[in-house]
Amino acid sequence: MNLSRAAAAALDDTDPLAGFRARFTGTEDGDTESGTYGRLLYLDGNSLGRLPRETPAALARVVEQEWGRGLVGSWRDWVEQSRRIGDVLAAGVLGARPGEVLVGDSTSVDLYKLLVAAADAHPGRDVLVCCADDFPTDRYVVAGVAAQRGMTVREVDADIDAGLDLGTLAAALDDRVAVVVLSQVAYRSGALVDIAAVTALAREAGALVLWDLSHGAGAVPADLTAAGADLAVGCTYKYLNGGPGAPAFLYVRRELQDQLRQPIWGWFGQRDQFAMGPAYDPADGVDRFAVGTPPVLAMAAVEVGARLSAEAGIDRLAAKGQALTGLLIALADADLAEHGVTVASPRDATRRGSHVSLVHPAAWQLTQALVDRGVVPDFRTPNRVRFGPAPLYTRFVDVWDAMDRFRAVLAEGAHEAYPTERARVT
Repeated sequence: MNLSRAAAAALDDTDPLAGFRARFTGTEDGDTESGTYGRLLYLDGNSLGRLPRETPAALARVVEQEWGRGLVGSWRDWVEQSRRIGDVLAAGVLGARPGEVLVGDSTSVDLYKLLVAAADAHPGRDVLVCCADDFPTDRYVVAGVAAQRGMTVREVDADIDAGLDLGTLAAALDDRVAVVVLSQVAYRSGALVDIAAVTALAREAGALVLWDLSHGAGAVPADLTAAGADLAVGCTYKYLNGGPGAPAFLYVRRELQDQLRQPIWGWFGQRDQFAMGPAYDPADGVDRFAVGTPPVLAMAAVEVGARLSAEAGIDRLAAKGQALTGLLIALADADLAEHGVTVASPRDATRRGSHVSLVHPAAWQLTQALVDRGVVPDFRTPNRVRFGPAPLYTRFVDVWDAMDRFRAVLAEGAHEAYPTERARVT
């Protein structure tokens, strides 16, 4: 593999997604400067995506025209937002069918709603299964639901880097398990879990699976229909570029929708919400998983990001994500290994999402030194620098330049001037 900067630039020249970069702010070489080190190299798209250039105008349209002039009459359009954006995500990102995806609440709230609904569908079962190394909110929500319902949690061990072993998961499944909660992409290492394989294991045991797609949606195919997936949630502010605090999405397989009743009985989930009836009667289909008034302004931003990802196509996004992370790993091996940096993420591209974690004892200090040199990754415990190149706007030369600055930090020992994380906290 040619690891020269010229080779990286050649990959950019033939990138079928190259045109999308100009549709985001801060992506022109002169847009964002970072001191003496030149342009900002933003490689944290797996935490917060960039701002699409179309988003401010979309928000202004809602504020000035729909709210400012249309006033309450604009609810004719707003009331359809959740399903309209859901259908965009279903077809363009998630591999789901129309009427299976809804946008509106936060990821944690959606996780709670679907977990309780799924547990209620198995009244004779008293065990919830989750991964011991999963993202904290997933484990917390599972623990909270179990505590409220007198259920038991089985936390399945997973390798911090290689991810979940299907044999280990299979050993945790029996006729007591009601719901399995897992992430498709491990938040630290990027290790992928096979949705279809896990769904088949759980189905054989009579359990439902609830997926968290937050760390892959918009960069990793989920193929929910093909995989036979039951339930899923995910955020929209990472690779989907919906903005900070953007509302999440939920997915419920069509065949399950009318069998499940979620626990938060709000008027947007009511069959005839404007009849203002005396008793709650859940709507048909995915609408029954709505709760209250959706955040209209935030939803407008999500719609822009969702349509950009759908336009690019999830297969093309995934292919570029694999290529970007593959280049990053190759450069880390070539230029950083001699300084004690090792690759924590799976090297097999088919087992890796669109982010890569690199291990070093001084990962916290290295992260701070990189930020000060205009490279933006993030830090993950215990000792990982995590890079999330976003296929919609990250170039191959961005990855090359970021690793070059990383090499310089290590060679100069620049990170040694930074306090340890312990010192920072105390």
